Amino acid sequence: MTNAWKALFETGRIARTALREQQECIREIHARLAPHLASPADTPPAYAVRPAPLPAANLGWRKNLFSTLFQSVYHLMDVPEPRRLLYGKLIHLFRIWVTSADNLLDGEDKEVVPVVLPGNARVMRQVVAVMAADRVLAEILNDAVAAGTVTAAQRDDLSRESLCRLLPSAAQEATEEGGIAVRPPPEEVLGVIHRLKTGLLFNVAFVGPEIVEPLVFVRTARLRDGLMDFGLGCQVLDDVRDMARDLLENRNNYVLSMLAHQAPAQLEALASRTQTVSDRIYLDVSPFALPAARRGFDLLVSGLRTLGEAGLGYDGAQAESMARAMFPVLDLEGLSIG
Repeated sequence: MTNAWKALFETGRIARTALREQQECIREIHARLAPHLASPADTPPAYAVRPAPLPAANLGWRKNLFSTLFQSVYHLMDVPEPRRLLYGKLIHLFRIWVTSADNLLDGEDKEVVPVVLPGNARVMRQVVAVMAADRVLAEILNDAVAAGTVTAAQRDDLSRESLCRLLPSAAQEATEEGGIAVRPPPEEVLGVIHRLKTGLLFNVAFVGPEIVEPLVFVRTARLRDGLMDFGLGCQVLDDVRDMARDLLENRNNYVLSMLAHQAPAQLEALASRTQTVSDRIYLDVSPFALPAARRGFDLLVSGLRTLGEAGLGYDGAQAESMARAMFPVLDLEGLSIG
């Protein structure tokens, strides 16, 4: 990753503070998870479950890029520190829920809750992570009421909305579980499907402020739009990278929809020769992949410029440099948009 992101998190006043706060929140969530991840003392050793140490890498800015951007927004909104830290813990819990769900849906095992289970427990690891995170949510919300950070009514709203706000994204994912029968127009993919699938997840940071800081929340539409654009840009680039997977598994994909509606014969030929989900088939259809990548890049720049202008302390040229740096992060080193 280029020096633009490194400079933001190491020398940018707000982003540097936001990263420290996220690290504090991650450590606390990890400590609170531990008692829920320990088997009873009389469990046979072969069937014991125990918490694992928090890897140091889990606290670095590279692994917390998105979360730190979310945390930075609370500074731009002038949210008091006690509530910033509460929202930061909610961000990490959202990350646990979303990553665990993605692991289950995509057959992956990205670690977000360090835990030791017997056997090759990819699926059960996600189930245990979600159940433990739900218990920690109840703890931190009750503690926030006891400390006077939120009211009991706000606690109840936060508990409910932390799930409800994810349901549209869950519903979108549900429509793809068995594969899609027809590829919708590309603008529908970007403007509707991806806004629910990914863009919404880049706005969950506002769940807390919307409930607890309503007067501040109504003034932050540009921040929400900035994070939405950034999230959509990441998803479009994901679509370029994941064309083979989405083709073989019949999932929605912006580039594949471009092909379906503009060059169906080319899409059919591509399908006949795609063998594995890791094939970089975007290199075979550059007249479609490159404009898509450019659109993703433009969305990244738009989102980053909005956040920079709102007070994160970088200019338009730095926003472009940061957007270009997302290509290797998203495993698209071989794609050049000029």
